[in-house]
Amino acid sequence: MRYRVPALSPLSWHTTDIEVEKSQFITWTCHALDTGSFNHMLNAAKAEHPNASHHCTAYIAGPPGEQNLIGFSDDGEPGGTAGRPMFQALQGSQLGHIGCVVIRYFGGTKLGTGGLARAYAQAVSHALETLPTLEVVERDTYTLRLSFANEATARAWCEEHELPVEHADYDGDGVRLAIGWPRDYPFDLSPLENRLKSSIDILTV
Repeated sequence: MRYRVPALSPLSWHTTDIEVEKSQFITWTCHALDTGSFNHMLNAAKAEHPNASHHCTAYIAGPPGEQNLIGFSDDGEPGGTAGRPMFQALQGSQLGHIGCVVIRYFGGTKLGTGGLARAYAQAVSHALETLPTLEVVERDTYTLRLSFANEATARAWCEEHELPVEHADYDGDGVRLAIGWPRDYPFDLSPLENRLKSSIDILTV
């Protein structure tokens, strides 16, 4: 599976803001590796904006389609007008491991339930427009047994095909290379074996 995630370090976040009917909506977005990293951002948002009217939230702390590590909160807004529209905006983005806090400063004009839902969804959508992202590729690890003479060629082939060499172990008989193979691509080492003109032992999968 391949999907995109926020290109943010664990202790940083992307910040945007919009104004709707004199209310300010400030969106903080993070790379939610887990619920703990999301809660860290939420606590920081509350500490930096203690006088805000609301700190509404939504997160997906897993790949797109995650069903368990998800959550959203209206934080005092009428039920269903903040957290759920925010969450739906995150779902629609097809991004994984992402969380948002929308900090609202009430401007004196009531928006109504429909207006609130649109404003919170818009706040998240606006943040997503400028959010830096990177691709994540889910991989399985295969350990290959090679001779010393074949190591350089195997490493070069892996680099050409964007296959990371996760680690290497050496002994008197040769080298064991652990490579990360994309889970969404059929495992096939025959092109490498043709280049080496020898078969490869797969020790572990």
